[in-house]
Amino acid sequence: MSNVKYYYDSETLTYRPLKKDSKRHAKNTFVFLFAAAFFGFATILIAEQFFESPMEKALNRELQNLDLQYSLLNKKITEAEEVLANVENRDNGIYRLYFEANPIPEEQRKQGFGGVNRYKKYEGFENSEMIISTNKRIDVLQKRIIIQSKSLDEITALAKDKEKFLARIPAIQPIKNEDLTRMASGYGYRSDPFTKIRKFHYGMDFTAPRGTPIYASGDGVIERADSRSSGYGRHIRIDHGYGYVSLYAHLYKYNVNVGQKVRRGDLIGYVGSSGRSLGPHLHYEVFKDNIRINPLNFYYGNLSKEEFNRLLSIASLENQSLD
Repeated sequence: MSNVKYYYDSETLTYRPLKKDSKRHAKNTFVFLFAAAFFGFATILIAEQFFESPMEKALNRELQNLDLQYSLLNKKITEAEEVLANVENRDNGIYRLYFEANPIPEEQRKQGFGGVNRYKKYEGFENSEMIISTNKRIDVLQKRIIIQSKSLDEITALAKDKEKFLARIPAIQPIKNEDLTRMASGYGYRSDPFTKIRKFHYGMDFTAPRGTPIYASGDGVIERADSRSSGYGRHIRIDHGYGYVSLYAHLYKYNVNVGQKVRRGDLIGYVGSSGRSLGPHLHYEVFKDNIRINPLNFYYGNLSKEEFNRLLSIASLENQSLD
C-alpha cells in the first residue's frame, strides 16, 4: 500500500500528492524530542521534590531511628551525670572530708580533652553537631567515672588506715574503774610528795591495790619492759605507731616481753610501788612525737560521759602526786 499522502487543492478541486519537506520534518522531530526530554526531566525533578523513592524512604527511616536512639542515649547520659554528680558531692563533702583528704576540684573532674581534635571523623555529616556533642559528653563522663573510682580506692585505703589508727591510739583507761581505789593525781602542776615543791606532773596516777591488773590502752608493740629509767621503777612502754607511745610505771611485775604485739585491753602487768613512789599506784603517760600530752584526752573508749566528767573534775585538782 502506498505511503503517499494527499491533500485537497481547492483551486483545482482535485487531490494532489503531498510532497515531503525533510528539513521541516527534522525540525518537528527535534522539537518533539526536546519537549519530551524537557517534560521528562521536569517530571523527574518534581517527583524527586515531592515524592520519595523506596531507598530514600528506607534511609530516612534509618536516620529517624538514629535521631531517636541519640535522643535516648543523651537522656541516659543526663541521668548518669546526675547520679555521678551526687556521688562526687558526697565524696568531696563527706568521705574525703572525714578522712582528711583534699577534695577533688570540679574543674579536674569535668575538664575535657585538649590537643588533637578527637572528633574530626564525625565532622561533615548532617547530624555532626549532635554526634560530636554526644561523644564529648560520653568521654567526659567516662573520665569522671575513672577519677571517682580512683578517689574511692583512695578512700578505701584511708578507711582501712583510719580503722587501724583508731585501734592503735591509746583510747581506754589502763585500769578498770571497779579496780580503782581512787584517781589520785592528774596531768598538770602538782606538789611533789618528796620535796613538796610545786612541779609539773606529766601523767595520771591511779591508786589501786598491789597486783591490780593493768591493760594496754591501744594496739601496739612492747618497746620497753624494764626498770632502767630513773624514777619509773618497773615500767612498760608500748609503741602504738603514728607517733604515739604509752607508758605504765611503778609496776609490781610484767606480763609481757619486749617486742611482743599487744591489742587494746590485753593484760600487760600489775600495779606496784617500784621506783620513786609513795605507795601502790599506776603512773600513766602518753607521748605524741616524743612530747608528753594529757592522757585524759584519750579516754573515749571505755568511759561513760558521767565517768569522764567525774575523772576530769578530779584530775583538775592541784593536789599531791604519788611519784
